[in-house]
Amino acid sequence: MRYKITLSYSGADFCGWQLQKGAPSVQETLQNALGTLLGGPTAVTGAGRTDTGVNAINYVAHFDCSRQFDTSDICYKLNAILPPSVAVSSIEEVAPDFHARFDAKRRKYVYHIHRVKDPFASQYSWLCGYPVLDFDAMNTAAEALLGTHDFSSFEKTGSDNKTSICTVFEARWVRDDESHWTFHIAADRFLRNMVRSIVGTLIEVGRGRRPADSIPALLESRDRCAAGESVPGHALFLCEIDY
Repeated sequence: MRYKITLSYSGADFCGWQLQKGAPSVQETLQNALGTLLGGPTAVTGAGRTDTGVNAINYVAHFDCSRQFDTSDICYKLNAILPPSVAVSSIEEVAPDFHARFDAKRRKYVYHIHRVKDPFASQYSWLCGYPVLDFDAMNTAAEALLGTHDFSSFEKTGSDNKTSICTVFEARWVRDDESHWTFHIAADRFLRNMVRSIVGTLIEVGRGRRPADSIPALLESRDRCAAGESVPGHALFLCEIDY
């Protein structure tokens, strides 16, 4: 039987979702906990990678088990043994061919920034206190990301994916209040470090260090060195996965 598991996690304690030798990952933590409860090694497949420190809300994964079990009971026990930084909200039996990664049609990330120093926001938001930050220019630049493009310019160098082409459905800044802004981006797929480098580039636009109409040429260049620096991962949340 195949089971779909929905969970949320704080990325501060992990090198990301993906298993990595010698570093703690969410995938390994979840597999170890499931193996303890189900009585043997349990491989878990996630909807995709997240970078070191990045958070996730309602992340989706799947695993197989040769026997049926009480999903509510296992969910309760999982939360009892998982660390505080990982919380499972549901486990449900799904079709044998369901795949958490390959069946996902749309993923959405949100990046949080705060414009003034705030000790209560710093854990999950990035202090971006530049005196001048042009909100409208940043949104004008973000519009150029919409559609299907090669996003090599925003991809971590040395990545091993077969293609860097992604389709972006949403890319916009939202002013939640005067001091807290969020960047929303949704796409069919994301490359390593893509969102963080996009945000860093748009921040440069807001600061007046890069023209708002420069994004099409940047995409065309396929040159990571031409884009802005990546912003910190702790303020980034994978928040929606649609199937």
